[in-house]
Amino acid sequence: MTIIINKNTSKKEFEKKLKSLQSSKTEKGIDLSKLVGVIKLDKDPLQIQKEMRGEW
Repeated sequence: MTIIINKNTSKKEFEKKLKSLQSSKTEKGIDLSKLVGVIKLDKDPLQIQKEMRGEW
């Protein structure tokens, strides 16, 4: 989304446009914060690391 602000834009208009931009951002998308830093592995991490290094 693009908002054009001219030098003739009043403070009220600017705040209104800024508020509309902030509200539209929060409504879109999904919250991935619960998945940050979570990883599920089938193998031991040390074994995976050894296999990855062995491929070189």
